[in-house]
Amino acid sequence: MSVIKEFREFAVRGNVVDMAVGIIIGAAFGKIVSSLVSDVIMPPIGWLIGGVDFSDLAVSLPALMEGREPVLIAYGKFIQTVLDFTIVAFAIFMVIKALNRLKRKEEPAPEPAAEPEPTKEQLLLTEIRDLLKQQR
Repeated sequence: MSVIKEFREFAVRGNVVDMAVGIIIGAAFGKIVSSLVSDVIMPPIGWLIGGVDFSDLAVSLPALMEGREPVLIAYGKFIQTVLDFTIVAFAIFMVIKALNRLKRKEEPAPEPAAEPEPTKEQLLLTEIRDLLKQQR
């Protein structure tokens, strides 16, 4: 089998296509959630905590050689990223929770299982039982 033929079979396999669609939709959804966090959720939080912007917090290490810029440890950006991640994770959790609740409501209740048809042997035994009861 040629490499091209193998690759074609791999690329059009259902799982690969489904995964690609999921990644594309996930990236688009990630942009929506990032906008929700940065444009809708973070401004009120910043207002409540007095306008503190964590991304400006940093420690500056002096330059080891003259003419070079000092090294900056931007721990505030890390704090902001962790905070953003926590909010994004919670927002996604709430969306999934709502979707699961809707999904549960849509699923119909399972119908009670119908009793299976009796076998020929069971029918014969039932007739024998009934005849024995009549004779008593």
